[in-house]
Amino acid sequence: MTKEENIQRLERLKEIVLSLPEKPGSYQYYDKDGVIIYVGKAKNLKARVSSYFHKEVDRFKTKVLVSKIWDISYTVVNTEEDALLLENALIKKYNPRYNVLLKDGKTYPSICITGEQFPRIFKTRTINKKYGTYYGPYSHLGSMYTILDLIKKLYKPRTCCYPLTKENVKSGKYQPCLEYHIKNCGAPCCNRQSWENYQENIAKAREILKGNTRILSQHVYSEMMKKAEEMKFEEAEELKKQYILIDQFCAKSEVVSHTITDVDVFCIDDDDAKANAFINYMHVTNGTINQSFTYEYKRKLDETDEDLLLSAIIEIRERFGSKAKEIIVPFEMDWQMQDAQFFVPQRGDKHHLLELSMMNCKQYRIDRLKQSEKLNPEQKQTRLMKELKEKLGLKKLPYRIELFDNSNISGTNAVAGMVVYKGMKKSKQDYRKYNIKTVVGPDDYASMQEVVFRRYREYSAENSGGDSIATNEEGNTATDTLPDLIICDGGIGQMHCVHDIVYGELGLDIPIAGLAKNDKHRTQELLFLKHNDNDNEGNNGPNGPETSDEKNNGLCGSHGLKTSENNYNELYELHELKDNNNEFRELKDSKNNDNRPRGLKDNKKTKAEIITIQLKPESELFRTLTAMQDEVHRYAISFHRDKRSKNALHSELDNIPGIGEKTREILLKKYKTVKKLRDAAASGGFEDIAAAIGKSKAKILVEFFAASGKE
Repeated sequence: MTKEENIQRLERLKEIVLSLPEKPGSYQYYDKDGVIIYVGKAKNLKARVSSYFHKEVDRFKTKVLVSKIWDISYTVVNTEEDALLLENALIKKYNPRYNVLLKDGKTYPSICITGEQFPRIFKTRTINKKYGTYYGPYSHLGSMYTILDLIKKLYKPRTCCYPLTKENVKSGKYQPCLEYHIKNCGAPCCNRQSWENYQENIAKAREILKGNTRILSQHVYSEMMKKAEEMKFEEAEELKKQYILIDQFCAKSEVVSHTITDVDVFCIDDDDAKANAFINYMHVTNGTINQSFTYEYKRKLDETDEDLLLSAIIEIRERFGSKAKEIIVPFEMDWQMQDAQFFVPQRGDKHHLLELSMMNCKQYRIDRLKQSEKLNPEQKQTRLMKELKEKLGLKKLPYRIELFDNSNISGTNAVAGMVVYKGMKKSKQDYRKYNIKTVVGPDDYASMQEVVFRRYREYSAENSGGDSIATNEEGNTATDTLPDLIICDGGIGQMHCVHDIVYGELGLDIPIAGLAKNDKHRTQELLFLKHNDNDNEGNNGPNGPETSDEKNNGLCGSHGLKTSENNYNELYELHELKDNNNEFRELKDSKNNDNRPRGLKDNKKTKAEIITIQLKPESELFRTLTAMQDEVHRYAISFHRDKRSKNALHSELDNIPGIGEKTREILLKKYKTVKKLRDAAASGGFEDIAAAIGKSKAKILVEFFAASGKE
């Protein structure tokens, strides 16, 4: 293998590693011939496998292993214990070259309850179902021994190997042994303990081994608390350890079940476009998963899941030579096979296996999607835009998204920021900063209205053409376009404020959404303003005329609740501000005591409804929207901090025209404070000031202080 081929091999393997899930499971390495050369386990598959390729490997044998790897596969499980058991089963089946441990034929121990008339309970590594019932295996030996000790103390099963029968006991053939005298056994061999009582104890022990340990846990817990009250803390600590071990023992493995002998498990999952299907295959022998593979099938004739799964079952079983008589599938199959029977489990161990197969199927689909998106990054952005479009019911893809946020401290240094995303990517050249000009005090709603008005006023329906003709003071140029979606950093109130400006004042038809936060200031939900614009007769808005029933109703900012028009009109007084030949109405009447968002025009009412869009917090779209919200918040608060810092360093000398930065430094170095400088200028210190900065500047300074003193 040449150096270039080795580099290409490592790059391909690293691409596979980057798409691995951060979940527990088992991974398998293949050589050039497709033979498994190593099987491993991991709490975090991605972190563990990447350590082979992204770190310097010190051990020579590990370096040799990495040089032999040509492909990687994995199986996802639910717990670390399942990963350990699955690794054990795969090593036993494939006997990989580079696995040193677990090759000796040993396996994890199980607990056996024999099928005798007087059953015994003991641990074993040999499974032979004709001798009794087996529970396990247990990878955590400490938990297994704790349970055996507790069963021995509570139910006292016999430890001898005598072939006890009811007839032998009645004949008096046996005598009590030492275990009876030290109270570790009830001596059923000589009828000191009745057969019925012994069977009752064994039944209770079975329940514990099945995982029904609630009664046992309560018993140990009560004993622990009792010892603690008696100040016997050492004994209480030992009981606490037992209590913890019992909880660990209760964890049931889905990888190994002695109730399942020889079955095949198949699951199918589709991609979003229904173009490809992913089919997972698991083979279970003697209760252990020893094969797990996922395959991708491309649909050619729009085949149904049933048709595709049936053809895949035949092909895969033939490929692996499976002779299993039972095939577990996720849904009923109309077809029948001669040598096997389909089964759809509803509960129990087989249902858990079906769930495990489906989990691997879905994970493989996600990995394939990640790989394709790395090769074509635009595919991910398009998928997110399509998902957002479907969630909000938009008419077109939200290619350009604009987000707004305000920032101030008690109304001081009030600013706002607008960030722009194009194709779900930041477009920093389109970011805008706004100084709040017309709002006095901490009024988030009015600030939001001002900023939105200033941003979109050039595109008002009253403007001919609807496009910005020249660059204005906000930085909008003729190349700017209207967004496909507006997102407010806030909840219902901010959304209605934006709605009143965009729809009511400017007559623009732009979808509006909001990202509400919880009490911990974390993104909680996505809100969407479903707009039904209703204008007065002859004043049709973007979405049609207003009905007669809606003319007499205003809109409150809480989920479309209405208030009377009289109350609505009392809230506002229109005040015109001349701002670059554009009018902005400032709120003058603050009678709004119910925190209702403020509208701007009382002759143009709109009807809207807030809808909560359900998104899973772990979904990629939710994380993307959260990142957008964090970005606009960061942008606005950074601008606010910069402005606040500049104002904190502002002095009266900054307001004097003709006095520059170097002159200010000279004056402050000489007089220390502005007050001392003012006193010097008032007490005839002109010559002293002129000697420092010159006569012309000294004259400007003295005249400024004299004028400000008169005011």
